[in-house]
Amino acid sequence: MIAKLLSLIAGFAIAIITAVGYPGITLLMAMVSAGVPIPSEIVMPFAGYLVSLGTFTLPGVVIAAVVGENIGAAIGYEIGKRGGRPLIERYGRYVLIDGHHLDLAERFFDRWGNVAALVGRMLPIVRAFVAIPAGLGRMHRAHFHLYTSIGSVVWCGGLAWLGMTLGDKWDSDPRLKAAFHSAELVISILLVLAIVAFVWLKIRGLRAKH
Repeated sequence: MIAKLLSLIAGFAIAIITAVGYPGITLLMAMVSAGVPIPSEIVMPFAGYLVSLGTFTLPGVVIAAVVGENIGAAIGYEIGKRGGRPLIERYGRYVLIDGHHLDLAERFFDRWGNVAALVGRMLPIVRAFVAIPAGLGRMHRAHFHLYTSIGSVVWCGGLAWLGMTLGDKWDSDPRLKAAFHSAELVISILLVLAIVAFVWLKIRGLRAKH
């Protein structure tokens, strides 16, 4: 079931890019950045593959993706800023965010705002929702978009370069598919461990004050 769903999503993304070109990349990455479950790991390697065919240029692909990422990030930022905690607590469960996550995110952005926006934009899954706590924490908008752009260049540029380098093998070689999924799993595990360590240190610090 999941495999069929991913296949449909991949087909949709590839059809959009093929039909619309650069604006299609911008549209898709805006949706990704706003939290719509379209894997950038499909969008950007396919765009890179089209670079290898001469359809696109690598700078053009990266620019289109970064513009889209900023559009989607702006939407997520406004959701966090204007909707605030009540909106997220009411509907956040649909994207696996609850009040506890908001507490952690707000404290994290209060202390590490710029770093959180930059690093979060280069991590699977997290990158799709990092804009919401940035809005909740009222992160400086210019700084937010600057770090969103830097992180997006690294992430989207890297995936596009891989797609360009691998050519049609990026989606036809099962070993490469497995490598993409394994890398995402490792990064996600490391992220969870980092969050656990951060929370543990904060709790230990609060206990030490009492």
